[in-house]
Amino acid sequence: MLASLGASGALVEHHRLVLEAARALVVGLERFAGHFVGAEVLLGASVHDAGKILFPGEMAGPGAAHEEAGARLLRDNGMSRLARFCVSHGQWRRGVQGPEDLLVALADTLWKGKRCEELELRIVADLAAVSGRDYWDTMIELDDLFEHVADAGPARLARSHVSAI
Repeated sequence: MLASLGASGALVEHHRLVLEAARALVVGLERFAGHFVGAEVLLGASVHDAGKILFPGEMAGPGAAHEEAGARLLRDNGMSRLARFCVSHGQWRRGVQGPEDLLVALADTLWKGKRCEELELRIVADLAAVSGRDYWDTMIELDDLFEHVADAGPARLARSHVSAI
């Protein structure tokens, strides 16, 4: 789908790698499955950087112009339901997002082996609260999962066409 919109091979591969990390998160969060929609996380991971079709310079460099541009691109092509992921993956600190948005943002970080404590703690707190589980038990379990997904990051990064996304 992204290729039909003009995505480069490197961008399509990036989405595959983030999707791989998202899939590992969804599988690892199975006991919390009733508190987020796994298919939505996977779809969001599949399109989160669609705006880089229009801003290819942001593939290897900084920039956030691709976020709103990606949302517009998806809306203009009949994918309004997924458009929010183009913005929320980069702006998860702003406003209230659902757990799906936060998990896509996390997959976009963990795919290359990077950790983001602030984002991870927010996900832990949210999932502990909605599931009624103890915060610290949830923290220990999820930290192990996040580390496991991040540990595969260097191998994913080695398969990436662009090493500095």
